[in-house]
Amino acid sequence: MIIMSVDYGRARTGIAVCDRDEVLASPVTVIKEYNMEKLADKVADAAKERKSELIVLGLPKNMDGSEGESAENVRVFAGLLSERLDIDIVFQDERCTTVTAHEYLNITDTRGKKRKAVVDSVAAVIILEDHLRRRRNGK
Repeated sequence: MIIMSVDYGRARTGIAVCDRDEVLASPVTVIKEYNMEKLADKVADAAKERKSELIVLGLPKNMDGSEGESAENVRVFAGLLSERLDIDIVFQDERCTTVTAHEYLNITDTRGKKRKAVVDSVAAVIILEDHLRRRRNGK
């Protein structure tokens, strides 16, 4: 199944996708858009273009597991996406994914503007990898 993950952000939204065998998650792009409606259009277009069969949306929970304003924004965004797509949308806990993405970029010595341009797509890869791991483990 082709699965696309989305690391939603108010300014930059990362997109990643996996292969049909659900083995390899790869970064696709970072969409720079502040308007949630326009962003939903762009993400829906990306999903259609890649023939995605499932969308995994990163859900930013607080460290205690509660949901705040950011999680509510993701849920609103999911509603907009579901109006544009006829595929399932699931949520994946994304606690610490951006921190992990920055750690990966430190390892590869990615700095400056290039780092800012890719960190959200790397976070989307981590969200997708976490989801794929959960699917493989049957949870």
